[in-house]
Amino acid sequence: MTLTEPIHAPKLTVMEVHIKPETESRLTELASKSGRATDDLVEDALAGYLTEVAEVREMLDGRYDDITSGRVKPIDGEVFFDSLRQREDELLNQRNPK
Repeated sequence: MTLTEPIHAPKLTVMEVHIKPETESRLTELASKSGRATDDLVEDALAGYLTEVAEVREMLDGRYDDITSGRVKPIDGEVFFDSLRQREDELLNQRNPK
């Protein structure tokens, strides 16, 4: 009979990352100011970046699905910007009539 559950700690793997000297200098400075290890700062930054990339990918996939399903109709970029410029001109003319 086992009184405790075995603990499965995540296995840490080592990865070598090459960064520019300027970036390394900034990282070292931040580590010194914050009192945190450079490895921890890199891990946090990379985890945050990967989360953001996944969120953007999910949003883009959703937008693509909206367009391909017909729920959203795409508009021509030039037509949109022309109408935006026209509305801006109209607002400016209302504020500053000649």
